[in-house]
Amino acid sequence: MKERLCARNEVERREAGYLSRYAVLSARTRGRAFPEEPCLVRTEFQRDRDRIIHSKAFRRLKHKTQVFIAPEGDHYRTRLTHTLEVAQIARTVARALRLNEDLTEAIALGHDLGHTPFGHAGEEVLNKVFPPGFRHNEQSLRIVEKLEGDKGLNLTWEVRDGILNHTGPGKPATLEGRIVKIADRIAYINHDIDDAIRAGIIGVADLPRESIQILGDRHKTRINTMVLDLIEQSWDKPEIAMSETVRQATDELRNFLFQHVYIGSLAKKEEQKARRIIKILYQYYLENPASLPLEQQKKAEREGLARCVVDYVAGMTDRFAIKTFENYFLPLPWADA
Repeated sequence: MKERLCARNEVERREAGYLSRYAVLSARTRGRAFPEEPCLVRTEFQRDRDRIIHSKAFRRLKHKTQVFIAPEGDHYRTRLTHTLEVAQIARTVARALRLNEDLTEAIALGHDLGHTPFGHAGEEVLNKVFPPGFRHNEQSLRIVEKLEGDKGLNLTWEVRDGILNHTGPGKPATLEGRIVKIADRIAYINHDIDDAIRAGIIGVADLPRESIQILGDRHKTRINTMVLDLIEQSWDKPEIAMSETVRQATDELRNFLFQHVYIGSLAKKEEQKARRIIKILYQYYLENPASLPLEQQKKAEREGLARCVVDYVAGMTDRFAIKTFENYFLPLPWADA
């Protein structure tokens, strides 16, 4: 019966016959920190994808800032919608290059699990106040290795490597991970332009003319240009890269966003308040550890109070951080007994 049900074997056979010589085959994963019995239906990377999607950390992304803090409009991106856009772009590229789409998707879905409330503003605060420093990619890895479900998700080595190295100077060991690293940039550059135009912070005419001439003057056109160029330049090669022309145009758009959206724009007008919330909550829990949930108090005995406070605050959604701050530091309305 088990042999007849083992659809995983058929998937692995198809991978071996179809995928590129540069792809990571599911059957050849470097494995998990704690060995497990294989699933009869899903490959190892499909299991990782499913574990990430079903995690609490993944669900919390829907209430975490991408660029705009607590936007009132329904169409602004959140950290969750950003993650889904990265996964869609990365899967498209991986499929076209005959790389492992399941591995690519798992990395993409898990890459931002460690983001703080209020986006990079929260990350910068925790990096300053927590002596060892704080980086969201490292926190994403910590979530899947230790924090989620109290024991971690026990993901495969390739997925953990891709999550850790999706940003910063590190280079993913797999081509699938390298796709996610570039897809992340393609996604946020384009959707942040879209959101900033929607918010009236910039206009289409403000975008760098030379970049627009190369990439296109519409949201979907720019993404299509970047993706097609990435596929063409990486076809049947042991590397993932854009052409120099498209890469420079993409970098110019990114620099434009830093100058006109990410730093000092109306999109950031609430950031000082957000930074203050994160800093005060961190200090409060250090001084009042009994206010932490019992689970966190027990962890503090093993790993140290500061480490557990950072884990707790970083895991908050925007609205939970605001509500917690209000409960501790703002007067509550009087209610009759």
